[in-house]
Amino acid sequence: MPDFGGSAIWPALLALNSAFLFALGAQFSRLGLRTIDPGTGALIEIATSAGLYWLFSPFFIEAHYWLAPVVVLFAAVGLIRPFLSARLAMAGTKMLGPTVTSTLAGTSPLFGVTMGVLILGEHLSPALLAGTVGIVVGVMLLSWHGNGRRDWPLWALLLPVGAAFIRALANLFAKLGMESLASPFFVGLVGYTVSTIVALAVTRGGRNPEVVRNPGFKWFVLTGAVYALSVLSLNTALSTGKLIVVTPIVACSPVFALLLGLAVFREEALNKRVIWTVALVVPSVVLITVAG
Repeated sequence: MPDFGGSAIWPALLALNSAFLFALGAQFSRLGLRTIDPGTGALIEIATSAGLYWLFSPFFIEAHYWLAPVVVLFAAVGLIRPFLSARLAMAGTKMLGPTVTSTLAGTSPLFGVTMGVLILGEHLSPALLAGTVGIVVGVMLLSWHGNGRRDWPLWALLLPVGAAFIRALANLFAKLGMESLASPFFVGLVGYTVSTIVALAVTRGGRNPEVVRNPGFKWFVLTGAVYALSVLSLNTALSTGKLIVVTPIVACSPVFALLLGLAVFREEALNKRVIWTVALVVPSVVLITVAG
């Protein structure tokens, strides 16, 4: 593990890289969803990530890792993310619509910071708090369109909030586990292996050999490869940095997705909401990096 000298700069850069890769993978998966259903696409993506981790495992994994008690904690990460968090998010989208769901998903940094302070004993300075709030507000501003009509029960809000909580909890589990076994690669390997087993158990379409011929198949394979790198970058950031620094920065992924849609995929338009979001999020990330 490289020595980062206690600086928050490298963990912050790794978290930014993870956020960018998550956004890039989301764009690829949108292309895949044109011809493949979400459940099958998720299985292809998760299995691809797991396959890549196993392919490179001889270079990063030692046999005694599997005997460590912390394997159970890493397996819990794979059980709740992406499988459980994605299911809650999809249920939220179905009941609340994408706008409310995406907006409430932006609360994940608040859960991550709370866990970092209360469980890990990390110090939350006023600058870190301000940066976290800036990112949360920026992501919510990006997601919210202000339709103002509600035709769903209030308890349905727990679905996207629960997904946000689970994502933060998975980061906490990963960081706690790496305190005794500092292998970001092993966290990803165990997590994606468990996720693949669960996805295989609940998804039927992905086991159809004909899915390989579907035009969307290659996009989900590419998504899985990008997400595998993103998770490795995230785990490395968690192993070297503070949870209260890494979690808010990774939550910037929707901003990268918007910028990619604007500049590369030509699916977004520049407007005041986009400008205000970038104006809020960019200095907030800088503030967290410097204060962390």
